[in-house]
Amino acid sequence: MASRCYEAARIMEVGNLKGGGGGLGKEVHHGHGRTAHNMSSSSLRKKSDLSLVSKVRCSPLRALLANLQEIFLGTKLFVLFPAVPLAIVANYYHFGRAWLFALSLLGLTPLAERVSFLTEQIAFYTGPTVGGLLNATCGNATELIIALFALHQGKIDVVKCSLVGSVLSNLLLVLGSSLFLGGLANLHKEQLYDRKQADVNTGLLLLGALCHILLLMFRYAVNTGEQAVDAAPTLALSRACSMIMLLAYVAYLFFQLKTHRQLFESQEEDGDDDDDVVSEDEPVIGFASALLWLVGMTAVIALLSEYVVGTIEAASDSWGISVSFISIILLPIVGNAAEHAGAIIFAFKNKLDITLGVSLGSATQISMFVVPLSVIVAWIMGIKMDLDLKLLETSSLIMAILVIAFTLQDGTSHYLKGLVPLLCYLAIGACFFVFDSQTDQNNGIDAGGLTTTAAVTKAY
Repeated sequence: MASRCYEAARIMEVGNLKGGGGGLGKEVHHGHGRTAHNMSSSSLRKKSDLSLVSKVRCSPLRALLANLQEIFLGTKLFVLFPAVPLAIVANYYHFGRAWLFALSLLGLTPLAERVSFLTEQIAFYTGPTVGGLLNATCGNATELIIALFALHQGKIDVVKCSLVGSVLSNLLLVLGSSLFLGGLANLHKEQLYDRKQADVNTGLLLLGALCHILLLMFRYAVNTGEQAVDAAPTLALSRACSMIMLLAYVAYLFFQLKTHRQLFESQEEDGDDDDDVVSEDEPVIGFASALLWLVGMTAVIALLSEYVVGTIEAASDSWGISVSFISIILLPIVGNAAEHAGAIIFAFKNKLDITLGVSLGSATQISMFVVPLSVIVAWIMGIKMDLDLKLLETSSLIMAILVIAFTLQDGTSHYLKGLVPLLCYLAIGACFFVFDSQTDQNNGIDAGGLTTTAAVTKAY
């Protein structure tokens, strides 16, 4: 009975929205290849029980309640939605800045998952190509919006650290923990995956790493010479490399959405794997509704991102952790928790192609789209941001890509292949924590030394 009420209310809600009926009739029959990102997000969705909503006699009100229930209760992360109004209240009443940072970061988690859901709903009406482009733009909307707000406030180091941390988190933490836990859960099963998609993504990641290496080597080459260091050539090279990276990403989208789409179409879930997991072959909300919700969710993400960027220093002082460590380690872990959980769930089910598509696809999107786009946007805003990530960040990024490239070279997996990247991530995290602590200590010593020197000079 509940399922019949669910279907009736859902069809009514879709049909009543402008433009919804035509799109539904056009797209419902196709089982267009859902990307790994969509499949991963669907693992965190749950069927909405509309038995109570169906008892409402007023049709417009019933459709509205069904829509609201699908949006806010159609995800397993609905328990985190209260963090959004709490963050707004905390900002309005000037609560502790560290609390505002934590609440905003938690509130971004379900919003990011809902954006993925809404882009998939829109794809039912626009077709897989436009839907794929929309997903390519909104797939890492949280990272992009945080980067833009940090740029606006002139926090270039936060932008660089958060984006590098997102790539490291996707490559080492997400993929490593997925392969490790999936290997333990399928200890006596053969774990196979298609190498073709992994080869494409690792090739693009290596191209992005090359651009960062060139900036690093260029800076050291200039420093070893006798001429003074000028920021203009570094910025020019960064902007040229950014354009090359964006060109490569456009080619990657054409490759993914047109010429070799079959490589990126994820296997569908088996129907008996989990009764609570939603495997959608038709939209559950109308096109106009999905578009309006997408705009609204993006606006709320922008608001919370502004809170995160504005309070990161206060959280650093309150927790005794450096801003760079928060940007590299904590922001990517919490901000991408929904996507990460989905990748691990499919690894448990021995669907490694979806897991690889989520982790490698997200890392590629950040490295080849969000990073160069941030440089170009900073150029437009008159902000001098380059691709030079400094020695420690660049070295960590290169080693992470190489570790994953060697890990995925034979098309098979086991728990040890996941343990190695996971331990690499822990080592890198410890390195950044110790490095930042040592840097703060040295700055304190230098300041103390300068004070002592000034006092002695004044005495003489």
